[in-house]
Amino acid sequence: MASFIGNKDYVHGTKSKIGILLTNLGTPDEPTAKSLKVYLKEFLSDTRVIETPKWIWWLILNGIILNIRPAKSAKLYKSIWADGGSPLMVNARKQLQLTEKRFKDSHPHLVFDLGMRYGNPSIKSALNNLRKQNCDKIIIFPLYPQYCAATTGSTFDAVAKEFLNWRWVPSLRFISNYHTNDQYITALCNSIKEYWEKNSKPKKLIFSYHGVPKKYLDKGDPYHCFCHRTTRLVREKMNLDEDLCLTTFQSRFGPAEWLQPYTDKTIEKFAKDGVDDIQIISPAFSSDCLETIEELNGENREIFMENGGKKFGYIPCLNDRKDHIDMIEDLIESEIYGW
Repeated sequence: MASFIGNKDYVHGTKSKIGILLTNLGTPDEPTAKSLKVYLKEFLSDTRVIETPKWIWWLILNGIILNIRPAKSAKLYKSIWADGGSPLMVNARKQLQLTEKRFKDSHPHLVFDLGMRYGNPSIKSALNNLRKQNCDKIIIFPLYPQYCAATTGSTFDAVAKEFLNWRWVPSLRFISNYHTNDQYITALCNSIKEYWEKNSKPKKLIFSYHGVPKKYLDKGDPYHCFCHRTTRLVREKMNLDEDLCLTTFQSRFGPAEWLQPYTDKTIEKFAKDGVDDIQIISPAFSSDCLETIEELNGENREIFMENGGKKFGYIPCLNDRKDHIDMIEDLIESEIYGW
């Protein structure tokens, strides 16, 4: 017999509230092999992330990856771990606090929470926190500017899965992407301009996005197009030459072909060809994390310098910048209109 979760303590006439759930990919609880094994198992078991026949992938994941990768990943996380947890979690909490503060006086009926697709705090726990506070309307805001089935689509799956257990399903609004939002584009432009004011304009500006297997594009995922569109909009808004800017993809995993050109291979070729002054920005990440701090500003910097590069600059993610929080605020404001 089915059993559903209900608000048994709900009092008739209680004023309804609107829940705002900010989400991101997630992070291990600790930079240890044990914690990474739990995190990676959840992440790499998601069929949105790995579209390989389940029985084959189960053998690979449990027989090889989870016996090797956790220890290696733990070392990388230790190198970037900060007070309060991983940089992604630290930034996510700041984003939540700053956004909540914007609405505190003008919209006291809004309730904010944070949920990660993998790890803690989970989307499940965050949704139940909102339910217990009588939120009969909920806005889900995944902080992925460019929609991808493996990130935004997977977030929707997690939300829908939790609602299967609820007796009273709330009204729902879901922000699937904001890759062309003018405030988002402006914030990226501002971050580049500010970096150039403190440093200098490079010979090449690389827009590096997290990669996905090419077969996802072939099957109709719009992510590749959305990434290129973001790059183009920034370039046009800043009136930059096409030759200065290029879009690349990072963080590939496994032997299959991923979206190209690859960031690391591009950087290596630039260095060998005498393009010795480059900068990288990573617009797909709303927060600095392992893939930006350790991979882009660490591994890729080393690749560039070891192959003849001279000047390597990394432009941080939008994180808790004021113009980024402005954008988050306005997108929420537009979503709650009419509610």
